[in-house]
Amino acid sequence: MNEIEILLNRRWVLKSEDKELYYKVRDAVGELRKYSTDKLGCQIIDNSTLVKMEKIPVVPEPFMGIIQFSSKEEYVFLCILLMFLEDRDAQEQFILSQFTEYAASIMPGEITDWTVYTNRRRLIRVLRFAVEQGLISVTDGTDELFMDDAGGEVLYENTGASKYFMRNFPKDIMGYTSPDDFRESEGFDVDEDRGFARRHRVYKRLLFAPAMYREDGSDEDFEYLKNYRGRLIEDLEQMFECHVHIHRGSAYLLSGEDCRMGTVFPGNNSISDILLICFGEIRKKIEQKEWKISQDEMCVVDRIAFEALIKNVKKDFGAGFSKMYRDMPEGEFVENVIGEMERWMFLKMENETHQIKICPLTGKIQGSYPSDFIGGRNNEQ
Repeated sequence: MNEIEILLNRRWVLKSEDKELYYKVRDAVGELRKYSTDKLGCQIIDNSTLVKMEKIPVVPEPFMGIIQFSSKEEYVFLCILLMFLEDRDAQEQFILSQFTEYAASIMPGEITDWTVYTNRRRLIRVLRFAVEQGLISVTDGTDELFMDDAGGEVLYENTGASKYFMRNFPKDIMGYTSPDDFRESEGFDVDEDRGFARRHRVYKRLLFAPAMYREDGSDEDFEYLKNYRGRLIEDLEQMFECHVHIHRGSAYLLSGEDCRMGTVFPGNNSISDILLICFGEIRKKIEQKEWKISQDEMCVVDRIAFEALIKNVKKDFGAGFSKMYRDMPEGEFVENVIGEMERWMFLKMENETHQIKICPLTGKIQGSYPSDFIGGRNNEQ
């Protein structure tokens, strides 16, 4: 794995966690900064604590959230934790009750009622994430004590990395009143089409997301792909072990076996296998002209019809799924599959019309069981 892939694959490289890797990346930071600035417009932070590439997306996508979190409250707790750590020195220790008291003073009310188990569970999930990311470390105790009782204590230590967790904003965010204010700040200006900014957008959209769709950004981005197609493909395929595919309404960077840039699809898990089977069934519908593709390469179908396809996949091939998915109720199974497809940008929900827009990325990969596979409905014969 080369150094640019390391920074793309991680939030940061902490010296305290891996000195050898830290020095390897820091020794190459000159060349890394040149590529990152020229192609991506991304800042690289390097200091005695860490090396980090500020990976700010052009179009924020649902999958870019923190996968361990399942509620807005957890994001609130994370922001309060960052505020709490801001006033503390590196290696300074604190006990859990110091933070819970601080959080209650910042956000009084039901959300910080620590006698409520749900609140304690959410806070522990945030603290575990902070430990995993290297923001804090556990010095003594276990968070299971707090999970069981609001009086449980844990001794933590601030690593000092929290100061670099959030990106730097060009304006005081205390004046922001909506998510659009963040989108309109530096780094999110999708409509800007001047030279270098357009190049930055295109490279970031290819590297930071599973797919790049014309409808999600500006037409100028696809004009750049058209005009600089050869140069862009050569540059990316030389830098990374990948293949770049460019179409009329979409573009993709498909990772090779030796490319290590973040999470890849398909993963070595059951849900990936299920999605691959679904994609094969979708292809059949399109090839048989039951579902039609529009000029923008999208395929729009009623949600009921799409859910029926997923249900049929479970009935026909369910015997080959893992026990969790074999035993999962039909409605929950459908929601899990649709949610995973949406997370990977294989589809988009059209909630107002109760339709689903199937994206062309589904046509890039599919799976099937062997012809002699016996499962699902065949087991009933």
